[in-house]
Amino acid sequence: MKNIELKNIIEEVFKKENKNKFTFLTGAGISSDSGIPTYRGSDGIWVKGTKFYKPEKFGTFEYFYKNPEEVWQYTLFRKRMLESAEPNQSHEIIADIENELKDRFQLITQNVDNLHRRAGNERLFEIHGNYREVKCSRACREIRPIPTELKGKELTEDLTQEEIDALKCPNCGAWMRANILWFDEYYDEKTNKADSSLRIAKNTGVLFVIGTSGATNLPMRIAETTIQFGGYVVDINLEDNSFSDYLSTKKNKLILRGKSIDFLPEIKNLIKNCVEHRV
Repeated sequence: MKNIELKNIIEEVFKKENKNKFTFLTGAGISSDSGIPTYRGSDGIWVKGTKFYKPEKFGTFEYFYKNPEEVWQYTLFRKRMLESAEPNQSHEIIADIENELKDRFQLITQNVDNLHRRAGNERLFEIHGNYREVKCSRACREIRPIPTELKGKELTEDLTQEEIDALKCPNCGAWMRANILWFDEYYDEKTNKADSSLRIAKNTGVLFVIGTSGATNLPMRIAETTIQFGGYVVDINLEDNSFSDYLSTKKNKLILRGKSIDFLPEIKNLIKNCVEHRV
């Protein structure tokens, strides 16, 4: 029954002229098969000496302002972890789907791990930023590639003087910071493509929500906007979440429970069939 509903949704969207976008919204769950622990929860705890830090505490601008070296130590440790991971089959299938759909495809990801890009996706918005870039932590706000002096580190390694020097803004001398969204910050257009993501949602025929619970504001607004403007939302997650709570009273929805790899091959095949037969 679920496969028939999925087939009907995809075929219906292909027939629409004004809302023919296929948009994928992904979160940490899609990268779990690449061995990347989530940022939240018990596997996201950072241990520094004898202190235990929850991301909600040290993943904030307030904490960075008081402890920039500690936050950068963790950032470079996580950078090393992300760079050692490889895109998994789900990433590769979504890249294949983009190749099929071309301009009818859009990917919005909360992940900062760069795995979608490494798998081959090009039409994507990284709404929580990325570890490839840094920006001034004060007024400059200029976004730059991460300095080549900054290598991935073991968690117990302190910053070298060379790394500290490389992390100072060349314009004002303030600390540079990772170009990611922290817990005490708001989405904007320059860094997080907030407005662009909502414009995409307005023209989305079907939004596939994969591996994210909707715990942050912008992803939920993307789903709400898709529904408001007549699109479908397909929630693919291991368990119920904020998206499914919102969708419970909506008609244009499909709830699928399982891992992304349980459903993405079928989605790819259905899309490919519609492309080939010009449904």
